Amino acid sequence: MSSYTPAALADLLIAARREGRTVSAGGWETALQGAEQAYAVQDAVAAALGWFSDAPAQHWKSGGASRQAALTHAPLAPAGVRASPAAFGDLTLHTRGIEAEIALRLREDVTPEVAKRLTPDDAASLVEAMTVSIEIVDSRWQEGSQVPALLRLADSQSHGALALGAWVSYAARDWSAQRCEARVGAQEPVVRTGTLSVGEPTWLLPIWLRHATRHGATVAASTVVTTGTWVGVLPAQRGDFVSVEFPGIGRTTLQL
Repeated sequence: MSSYTPAALADLLIAARREGRTVSAGGWETALQGAEQAYAVQDAVAAALGWFSDAPAQHWKSGGASRQAALTHAPLAPAGVRASPAAFGDLTLHTRGIEAEIALRLREDVTPEVAKRLTPDDAASLVEAMTVSIEIVDSRWQEGSQVPALLRLADSQSHGALALGAWVSYAARDWSAQRCEARVGAQEPVVRTGTLSVGEPTWLLPIWLRHATRHGATVAASTVVTTGTWVGVLPAQRGDFVSVEFPGIGRTTLQL
C-alpha cells in the first residue's frame, strides 16, 4: 500500500506550517485523486492548527482562470488576515507573490438552501460591502507553483496572508472599465483595466457559497471572500512596500 495518501499529505503540510519550512512534492504528485480530496486536506490542516475552533471560517479566497474553468476555494487562517496599512514581517513566508483583488463582504447569513438556488443574477443582493485586497501568495512546496494543481489546492491554494482596505458600500459598476494599479517595491507599476478573469467579482458567489455550505454549514453574515487577481502574481521580496489601488473603490498597502 502506498504511503502517499491524503491523510499523510495532510500530516506533511501540518508539519511544514508548524515548523515554518517547505517540503518537496516528490512522490506526492498522485496522492490526490480529485478536488474533494484536496479540500479534505485543507480541512484537516485547519483543524489540526486550530484555525477556526468550532466557528466557520470568516475569510475565504475563491477564483479561477475563466468562467468556463473550475473555480477553486480555500478558507483563510485568521492570523494572516490584517487591515491596511498591514505589516507582515513577522510571518514566515517563502515565495512572496502579490495578487491585487476585490474582496466582498456578505450582508446576511447564507444557508445551504439559499446557496443551492442562488444565481449570478441575484448574487449581488447578498453583498454588503467591498474593498481592495492584497493577497500574499506563498507555498509550503519547495517547487512552488510548479507542483500539480491539486497539491496547490490542498495547500490552501497557495495562500500566505491577506491585507484588507477600508470597506465601502457595494454598488454595481462597469467592471470591464475598472482600473487597477499595483506597485511592488521598486518595480515598475502594473496597470490593468477590466482584467478580472470571471468578469465581475459577484459572478463567483453562487459557486463559492455552494462549496462553503456543501457539508450543511451556514456561511455567516460579514464573511469575506476575495474574488481573483487582476494582475496575475507579481514577484515580491522581504522588505517590499506594496500598494494596490482600484480608483473609485480604494487603496490598500502592506509591508513585507
